[in-house]
Amino acid sequence: MRADARRIVDAHSDQEVLDLLTSSLERRIDASLHDDLDAYVAALATLPTGLRAMAATYQLDVSMTLDDLGWHFGNWHHHAYCQETARGLRVLGALRAAELFEAAYSIALRFWDQLGPEDWMSWYHDSEFEKETDPLTKEMWDILGNDLRVMKYWVQYARRNPEMLAES
Repeated sequence: MRADARRIVDAHSDQEVLDLLTSSLERRIDASLHDDLDAYVAALATLPTGLRAMAATYQLDVSMTLDDLGWHFGNWHHHAYCQETARGLRVLGALRAAELFEAAYSIALRFWDQLGPEDWMSWYHDSEFEKETDPLTKEMWDILGNDLRVMKYWVQYARRNPEMLAES
């Protein structure tokens, strides 16, 4: 077993696992790539399966902590990144979260042009898009809970598949 996988297996707390995963992601992918989502999506493809899923879902975790599903698509307005996020949720075993995300993305597609401009935030509140995604957001908040949210799936995946996080 590789050393990084062994550290995950030996970790005593979820936070310790999360710290190991975060550290590994920070070493393997440049955070500044978030400014160029084409480059970021390309960089995701270089990661081992589990880490790719985690990196692809990180911003959704932030969005669900600070905002809502609809707001996420305004902040992360990129088709390939949205597809990576949905794929990542499925890989991590967050199947219902993936369904909710995909449903919200499907709605977002109808409003994609309004979400693209710099001033999308002034349009968003009280928009039909916000109203349609609100029930999905509420269910997502319910299933993610308040403790680790999306990252709880990172920890569960890492504990089940520590070898899937190591580079081949």
